[in-house]
Amino acid sequence: MTSTLSSNGQVTIPKKIREALNLQPGCKLNVVLNTSGSLLLEKVVAAPQKPHRNVAEKRQTIDRFEQVRGKADVHWRTQDLMNLFRGEN
Repeated sequence: MTSTLSSNGQVTIPKKIREALNLQPGCKLNVVLNTSGSLLLEKVVAAPQKPHRNVAEKRQTIDRFEQVRGKADVHWRTQDLMNLFRGEN
């Protein structure tokens, strides 16, 4: 298969090759020139990315203590809690 270099330096990849490699507009290609003067095109396979949490999800994680503040049904005095943690009666 042959292809022609445009005045902008662009080459059209034949449709059969694009379909065989599942090349879509905007996909990345590595272009390598080997020692014999041949060009090698390789499709760049992107590493899977972690899903980004949006601002609301981040806020929910940060404010998890605020969500439960004041909801306890047992009212402790500070000194009673300190005695409990220290093992004092």
